Amino acid sequence: MRKFTYLAILVCASGSASAQSQVDVYGIADLGVHYSRGMNAGNTPVSGASVGSNLALNSGVNNTSRWGFKGQEDLGAGVAAVFQLEGGLNFDTGTSAKPDKLFDRLSFVGIKSNYGSLTAGRQATILSDAISSVDPLGMRYASFNPNINITALSNTAFGTHAFGVQYGSSGYADNYYRLDNMVKYTLETGPYTVRSSYSFGEVAGNNSALSSVAAGLTYQRDGWSVSGASMKLKNSAGFNLQAYTLGVAYQYGDLVFRANAGDNSAETGPGKQTRQRIASAGVAYSINPELNLTTAYYRVRREASTYSDDGFDRSFIYLEQALSKRSMLYAETDYTSWRGNAAGITAGQANSGRGLGLSLGLMHKF
Repeated sequence: MRKFTYLAILVCASGSASAQSQVDVYGIADLGVHYSRGMNAGNTPVSGASVGSNLALNSGVNNTSRWGFKGQEDLGAGVAAVFQLEGGLNFDTGTSAKPDKLFDRLSFVGIKSNYGSLTAGRQATILSDAISSVDPLGMRYASFNPNINITALSNTAFGTHAFGVQYGSSGYADNYYRLDNMVKYTLETGPYTVRSSYSFGEVAGNNSALSSVAAGLTYQRDGWSVSGASMKLKNSAGFNLQAYTLGVAYQYGDLVFRANAGDNSAETGPGKQTRQRIASAGVAYSINPELNLTTAYYRVRREASTYSDDGFDRSFIYLEQALSKRSMLYAETDYTSWRGNAAGITAGQANSGRGLGLSLGLMHKF
């Protein structure tokens, strides 16, 4: 711990040692008191025979708690070297979001210029980049947001339709939102943002295993945003996971309308396939400069070989009151209706088909 403290001091000091270099320490602290019924503290459905209320203190109900370092150095001629390190935090327990990765969210270095940026390391996928401007919930509640979980493949482990294996170089089964060993190129030109990426699987003797390739395009002008991406990932056996997303957003005065559609299909074995389709829409309204209301609805439908179709419908309402430029109070409510066996089974008993959540929290950015 002492060595890490010294390292942090040296990193911060280096940012002020040169006029051409800059290093920033930043983060988000988000904690909320969360009430749920039909779900446990982690929003997982509970047995229908023991449905009751649950009260917990949860981290990241609005925006994922995190900390990180980012910086750049001017190399001249409009070229700069950049880096970023970012790790998720559980503010309710003081632990890292991923105990096996200190910087589980981002860990990359690269070069940027007028011709775009080229970065390499652990990075968010182009699917996640594409939905950021068109997600109806505005990327809130990452652990429970279907566009983050399913469209961008952050958590596909729902009941019998879970993929169950690792696709791409994420290091985890059923979670491919961020990938290791990724090279990403981003170019902003006029109203367009062009993205492409490739991640190395690094499997000895098989260069294609656990690899991924992706491309995306975003257009933003006059209050409009249209954003889409396509991505193909492989598992260690060479089976494919193909994912797509396309969304639109439009701002009209104090109102913002957002809608998005996602579709992914995974080869889970010889002759076996799982497909997920996600449709979402929502409206955000700025009641005044300090008070904002956001509503969102998500429809998820899933098909898998040898299993019955299932899915769920989920809706959210967020009310946020700014206390300052960095601090915010928020209230949140969500309702989920699971279909088929999406809710799963506990001890031989079907889980509850309905889930209700209520939260009151505080978020501070530093």
